[in-house]
Amino acid sequence: MATTTNSAAWPPLRELLRNGLGLPLGLLAILAMVVLPLPPFALDVLFTFNIALSLVIVMAVFYVARPIEFGVFPTLLLLATLLRLALNVASTRVVLLHGHTGPHAAGRVIESFGEFVIGGNFAVGVVVFVILTIINFVVVTKGSGRISEVSARFTLDAMPGKQMAIDADLNAGLITQDEARQRRAEVRAEADFYGSMDGASKFVRGDAVAAVLILFINIIGGLAIGTLGHGLPLGEAGRTYTLLTIGDGLVTQIPALLLSTSVAVIVTRMSGSQDMGGELGRQLFGQPRALAVAAGLLAVIGLIPGMPNLAFLSMALLCGGGAWLLVRRRERAAQPKAAPPPEPMPPPEARELTWEDVQPVDMIGLEVGYRLVPLVDRAQSGDLLARIRGVRRKLTQDLGFLVQAVHIRDNLELAPRPVPHQPGRRAGGRGPVHPDRELAINPGACSAR
Repeated sequence: MATTTNSAAWPPLRELLRNGLGLPLGLLAILAMVVLPLPPFALDVLFTFNIALSLVIVMAVFYVARPIEFGVFPTLLLLATLLRLALNVASTRVVLLHGHTGPHAAGRVIESFGEFVIGGNFAVGVVVFVILTIINFVVVTKGSGRISEVSARFTLDAMPGKQMAIDADLNAGLITQDEARQRRAEVRAEADFYGSMDGASKFVRGDAVAAVLILFINIIGGLAIGTLGHGLPLGEAGRTYTLLTIGDGLVTQIPALLLSTSVAVIVTRMSGSQDMGGELGRQLFGQPRALAVAAGLLAVIGLIPGMPNLAFLSMALLCGGGAWLLVRRRERAAQPKAAPPPEPMPPPEARELTWEDVQPVDMIGLEVGYRLVPLVDRAQSGDLLARIRGVRRKLTQDLGFLVQAVHIRDNLELAPRPVPHQPGRRAGGRGPVHPDRELAINPGACSAR
């Protein structure tokens, strides 16, 4: 009973995360890393998690259909930047406190980036770090920040016109109230997204500046602490602390470059729904003429003496083959598809009986001789059809059901004047009609003489 009461009073951790406490707890953990010292194993785990998170964000940016569908990207960018800065502070503390013990003092990840990536040469590490910082700060971050600013300004300027267009479609009856409400929400979400991205791009720029400052502070502080505090020779202290600092800078600068690239990709995309990978392949490699010209130029360069002929000629062959495949595909698509062969007709004895084998039967018909055709010809002022229609209307009102239509046709086998009446293919009456005479009907009061 006590166990049941405790489990009911204290929900499990997953319930806390499900109730929305995961993000605040994660933010508090990031801020705690700035103050609390972390062991090298924890730094390895967190650096690996930071790299994995950056890769996942880049892939999500590529595979999302519309930019506004990744609406949490500005907030996620802020959290990733805070995580990276907190790791810089935590690793700097470990490097300055225990760097005199060797390159393994700050964990295996920093040691691997310092030894393997830059070959253990701190001069090469400094050059690589500076190049990555220039690419991140000068090229990617500056361009994405400018695009974010312009996109936010244009989106906000176009917002009243989009709202008016939605109202016009609603008033014209082209969309419903729910569709208009959904479109207004999309317009507001788009404006909020690009406005947030304009501010979030400043995080990336500030992170790049902070990385450069942290690099020089760590190198200068490490030299001072190693030589003055631990009595290390200047050369050994410079080598040890520089390798640790460069490894720390690279392990954080590579995720920063990935995040800067994801920001640049998402702000340079069109606002419409599209498959970025498919559109890129279709628009870039969908023109056989461009591939053919590129193949020709590469072939000319490959034939020049002294050039890497194999590399250029192989690439020329690849581009030429791609152009030929595209041309063949377009030719096959332009050819009309051959009609499938007609199915053989079944033999008469094996063919099932259908309604097509039954001739239609007129319930009420009227056949006239050829001298009486003017009675039914409208071009000759024949009003027989109108009179029959009036009789059908009167009978329908009196009887309560719709009288079948009367089909009239001429019959050359009849005498010039007879009019046979045929209900259900049976002759119901026959008599002569004289269109140039008057018909007198005896109402019953006159005696014949």
